Amino acid sequence: MSIAPTRKCPICGKPRTAEHSPFCSTRCRDRDLVRWLDDGYALPGPPAEREDETF
Repeated sequence: MSIAPTRKCPICGKPRTAEHSPFCSTRCRDRDLVRWLDDGYALPGPPAEREDETF
């Protein structure tokens, strides 16, 4: 019987905690949220068409 490897935080690489899973701390969880809100993550795909920006 083998022991499963400890999963690591995707932001800093430290061991995860159950309280903040899949992160190790509130800090890393919040850093991930900021990346999402600032469009730091993107899914691959064709470029989106630009809409006319007339006001």
